[in-house]
Amino acid sequence: MDTRKVILAVFSVVLVFRLADSFDYTEEDLASEERLRDLYERWRSHHTVSRSLAEKQERFNVFKENLKHIHKVNHKDRPYKLKLNSFADMTNHEFLQHYGGSKVSHYRVLRGQRQGTGSMHEDTSKLPSSVDWRKNGAVTGIKDQGKCGSCWAFSTVAAVEGINKIKTGELISLSEQELVDCDSDNHGCNGGLMEDAFNFIKQIGGLTSENTYPYRAKEEPCDSNKMNSPVVNIDGYEMVPENDENALMKAVANQPVAIAMDAGGKDLQFYSEGVFTGDCGTELNHGVALVGYGTTQDGTKYWIVKNSWGTDWGEKGYIRMQRGIDAEEGLCGITMEASYPVKLRSDNKKAPSRKDEL
Repeated sequence: MDTRKVILAVFSVVLVFRLADSFDYTEEDLASEERLRDLYERWRSHHTVSRSLAEKQERFNVFKENLKHIHKVNHKDRPYKLKLNSFADMTNHEFLQHYGGSKVSHYRVLRGQRQGTGSMHEDTSKLPSSVDWRKNGAVTGIKDQGKCGSCWAFSTVAAVEGINKIKTGELISLSEQELVDCDSDNHGCNGGLMEDAFNFIKQIGGLTSENTYPYRAKEEPCDSNKMNSPVVNIDGYEMVPENDENALMKAVANQPVAIAMDAGGKDLQFYSEGVFTGDCGTELNHGVALVGYGTTQDGTKYWIVKNSWGTDWGEKGYIRMQRGIDAEEGLCGITMEASYPVKLRSDNKKAPSRKDEL
């Protein structure tokens, strides 16, 4: 076959794939109500969003308002952009109910004063200028929590997957569903705390794989048969000193770290690319994982954050968030509730008990 034809065919496949994998709008789409309705129908088709006839008008109105916000922000001089992602016909309140339901601030209050643990990374002296644990093979692919407030489980699992790879050389995708179903100290799809999940993993002797106990985006009865086949264990966890960005950098330089953040605001809902510098508070309602940090060519410092809203959101599931701001709690409260699992062994064999040693 003609080499030029082969190249053209490959280019065509790549082009079709890229078009299918993205969705955008033009100025012409904003010109009339009719064009906006056509855009909404194309958006629904692209994201396979099903709406009843009675609901479509209400959702179309929400879609219009969200599009206006996206268009307005994208025409401002900001280092990040927004897009019409799969959340485009949800109000921000609805979005937070489903996707920002970790309720970390609420459960922190219920638990009482945060316990200090000390930090094994506090003596880290020379911090690298940039860290990206994805490049070290210590981060699994982006996952999707669905309409379940289980982000705390995804944050926990990402941190455990990371330290296991660092210690054993093996990257294993672990089960969030086991935490959702079986960790009674947390609250399944109604939120939870990452440090409590680390405790649970330690107490039961480890976490099983995602293949063994796959994610279902809803809380179900604990499957003890699946839970009794752990593949990765940890020895506990430590808390990063609160509101201490330098301590957080030291931790991230050594391993991926579970953190909580405030995921409120439309800009985060529709974030597409760039370094996020937008408005948000410190009402911790979402669990994510820090998997690195860096600096852009223009000198803007950022964190690399792994999210659990699927690959359609953000930079293929990730967000870069501004680092080095004046507020000690960091952007969106990023330094307020950070923790990481401790793993001392370079394998996942069950530690011998005193009885076994006698």
